[in-house]
Amino acid sequence: MVQLTEEQLAALKELAKARKMSVAKLVRESVAQYIVTTVKEPSREAKRRRALKFLEYIKNHPEEFRDSEGKTDVSVNHDKYFAEACAE
Repeated sequence: MVQLTEEQLAALKELAKARKMSVAKLVRESVAQYIVTTVKEPSREAKRRRALKFLEYIKNHPEEFRDSEGKTDVSVNHDKYFAEACAE
């Protein structure tokens, strides 16, 4: 059982009529197409590997990752910079 809005059901009925098929068949085909074309959520391990790969990239290319003042160590020295900014 599927709950649809009145507008969705009306649109499906119109489309099904134009294609000379039942609403049920149109919904089944639509769901099948959605399943095939939807990108699957990567696994936790795949996400972990991607994050580690990006961290390695950052480590090897620090010049590309600077804050607005040109500093590359903000995550390491955040507290120091925050204290300095508050003292001004």
